[in-house]
Amino acid sequence: MSPSYKGHRYPVEVISYCVWLYHRFPLSFREAEELMLERGVVVSYETVRRWCLKFGQAYANALRRRRPRPGDKELQYLWRAVDQDSNVLDNLVQNRRDKAAARRFFRTLLKKTRLVPRVVVTGKLRSYGAAHREVMPSVEHRSHKGLNNRAENSHQPTRQRERAMKGFHSVGGAQRFLSAFSGISPHFRPRRHLMTATDHRAEMTVRFAIWEQITGTAGLPATA
Repeated sequence: MSPSYKGHRYPVEVISYCVWLYHRFPLSFREAEELMLERGVVVSYETVRRWCLKFGQAYANALRRRRPRPGDKELQYLWRAVDQDSNVLDNLVQNRRDKAAARRFFRTLLKKTRLVPRVVVTGKLRSYGAAHREVMPSVEHRSHKGLNNRAENSHQPTRQRERAMKGFHSVGGAQRFLSAFSGISPHFRPRRHLMTATDHRAEMTVRFAIWEQITGTAGLPATA
């Protein structure tokens, strides 16, 4: 079921397009405003910001519900978890890296995924081991400096956005952005290096179709 756009002056295809622009590319709200102006749509950057805040999380949640079941091997970082296919499972912004923070992250992850992993792979931070023994002692834990490269690499789009946004202004703001960003951005970033150009175009066609379904723009004419 697509979100309700009742009371909004702009058509749904404009709203969803702006949210897609902001979460897919390293743009500021003002740059998104400028791109829309080039397309003949006059919308303020503050309106784009409100749309991203209101609809971004709803779109991300709908995309997550359509993802296949997560793999049973998860690579963990304190604030980020990905499975073996590089699907982002969760983001959690915390200001500590101690046992309590790691424990909270593990518990939140288990609650959201509703899946006990076969293997947990983390960096060598001791807090991971202490929290792991308490939260999921039956799960194998592998800790090594180079083993969690997949989780580290998955941070790159986030770091790119952080630079474009000139940093996050608050922990709460970072959490709100990352929660939506981690659901929307990966949807449009298939593992291109493993695909031929033809396969990549076909995959992106499918993903755009899914986006149109969850935003309620399927069947509508393209934005001018």
